Formats: sequence, structure tokens, C-alpha cells
Amino acid sequence: MYVCGITPYDATHIGHAATYVLFDTVHRFWRLTGNDVTYVQNVTDIDDPLLERAARDGVDWRGLADFEIQRFRDDMVALRVLPPTHLVGAVESIDLAARRVADLQNAGAAYPVDDDVYFDVTAAVRFGSVSHLSDPDMVGISAERGGDPGRPGKRNPIDPLLWQAPRPGEPSWDSTVGSGRPGWHIECASIALDLLGPGFDLQGGGSDLIFPHHEMSAAQGEALQGWPFARSYVHGPMVGLDGQKMSKSVGNLVFVSALREAGVDPMAIRLALLSQSYREDWSWSDDLLAEGTARLTAWRAALSRPTGPTSTDAVSALVEAVADDINTPAALAVVDQWAREQDLRGGDDPAGPGLMSRAVDGFLGVV
Repeated sequence: MYVCGITPYDATHIGHAATYVLFDTVHRFWRLTGNDVTYVQNVTDIDDPLLERAARDGVDWRGLADFEIQRFRDDMVALRVLPPTHLVGAVESIDLAARRVADLQNAGAAYPVDDDVYFDVTAAVRFGSVSHLSDPDMVGISAERGGDPGRPGKRNPIDPLLWQAPRPGEPSWDSTVGSGRPGWHIECASIALDLLGPGFDLQGGGSDLIFPHHEMSAAQGEALQGWPFARSYVHGPMVGLDGQKMSKSVGNLVFVSALREAGVDPMAIRLALLSQSYREDWSWSDDLLAEGTARLTAWRAALSRPTGPTSTDAVSALVEAVADDINTPAALAVVDQWAREQDLRGGDDPAGPGLMSRAVDGFLGVV
């Protein structure tokens, strides 16, 4: 599994947390059902938003990246997100990405525009099969999400940047394809192919990555090592606040670290996130957090008793819910019902609370 990671220019907000809790649930399920899992996640620790934030605040971009990466790690530990097998920074992968750019040049899948290098999307026969978007939609979304469809000299408006020549005041690295730094998509494609190889099981991230990022990574992967790049794609929802997508530009962010500093139990945050289906966008609210807090209190009370209702069937239902398209709301409802039964009628099974507790811990990551 390859899940696209953060660009460390600000703290982890609830939208980020929802994505990583979603894929943590997949990670846990695979491991607990007997699979060996290699989970790769990147960190885009060199990118325009990071450089812009560092310049705005008058700080070194490397120090800012290190600070925010550590804050992200602290938030993930608090939320009991299992660490990936490999957490790989873009900076440490620059030589790898440069070699892949050279491979694309040698294959005739790349071309120069001034001193930069672009990927020719026509080199990928199956380009478009990830997002299923029309050409006009691709052009529009590319302009919104870091592309440069209007740049003169490009063969196709949506062709993405592979290698950026040095810019004044910005960091660059010497490489086999000259001085500069790689584009966003080839970074992820290179890391995934290096550590997982083509045809890995699952590519994940937020739904805003479907295009251009996952489409372009898959296209570059196809041009480099064949199809498929990933066999399956899972995308997390966009999380809003007050009717708008949570984003830095709007300024409507709810930070995990701020909630923790305010004394919110991270397990209540995790339960609030798990209560929402990953198939639909949703909005964060104080009520949702209050529901998570109440649920956590009820579960802990029920699970702390020495005996309780027999939980074998309930645990099976919990596992089936997670197996059924990561239906975490249904999984939570199973535990709710078991906890209500414990509260109303109790039970005399000494193994009941322990078995349910281990299932809640293992599959849902809640203690």
C-alpha cells in the first residue's frame, strides 16, 4: 500500500487525520487477517507551499519541515495510527527521482521546455483511466492544483513537470539530469516503484489527489515499468467545516494538535472520524466530537467490567463490517449495541469484555 503523505508546512488538520485513520484501518485489517503488509508513505518535504510559508515567516524551510513532520508524527501516535513500514521524504529521494526522469527521457516520454523537463502524457496508453475525466476538466483542475496548462512550449496543456531547473532563491540539487528538483508526481511514482514495484495492491490518499496526482503517477509508472502502477485506488473524503472544504486558503482548519492541547482525548477524535463513511464528504462539528467523547465513555465503562455479554458474534459482526468496504460506522454500531447490552443486562461471560476489547483495539485502534 502506498499512501500519499503530508507537505509539512502546517499542522495536521482533521481532514488529514481522517485520511490517515482510514488507511490505518485498512492496514490493521490486512495485518489482523494474516497478511504481510508493506506500507509506504511519503513526505513532500520540498514543495512550493513549504517554501512560501518559510519565506513568509522568515524561517529556514528545512527547519520548518522538520518541525511540522515531528508534529505530524506526534499527532499520529496520539491517534494510534500504526507507523508505515517506510516513511520517505522527497529530499532523500531526489537522486532516485532524477534517475527515473532520465529513464523517461531515454524512453522518449519526456521533453524540454526551456530548462525544465515535462512528461508527455501520450506516452502512457492508459492515461485517464484513474480519474476518467474529460480533457477540458483535466485542464481546469490542473490549473487549480499546481499545474501550468497555459505554459508556452508544452505539447499538451496537462503535461506535468518532471524536473524543475533552479529558480532564484530556491533550493536545487545536482543530479544525472542536471541541477534542479523533481516534480511532485515523479517523486511518488519513483518511491512507490522502488519500494513496492509495479502492480502493488493499493494507492491511497484524499479524493483531491485523484487528478492530477494519482493520474500522473500512474501514467509515469506505466511509461517506466508497465501497467498497472497500482491495482486498486481508495480515496478518502474531503472534510469540511461550516459548509466549506477544510483548507489552508479558506482558513477554516481544525488542528489535531490544538484539540489535544485543549484536553480532548485523541480516542474521542478517532471515534468521531471512524463514525463517518469514507465514501462521502462530510463536515466536522463540535457535536460530532461530543458524540465521539460520549461513545468513548460508554465503551470504556462497558469494557472495564470483569464479565459481560458473550462477544463472539459481535466481534464477528465488527470484522465483517470493516471487511465490507471499510464500513466503520457499522462497526461502531456493533460495539455500541454490545455496550448497551452490557449496561442494561450485564452478563456472566468472563471472556466477553476482554475479547471485545481486543477487537476494538486491533481493528478500530481505540483503547
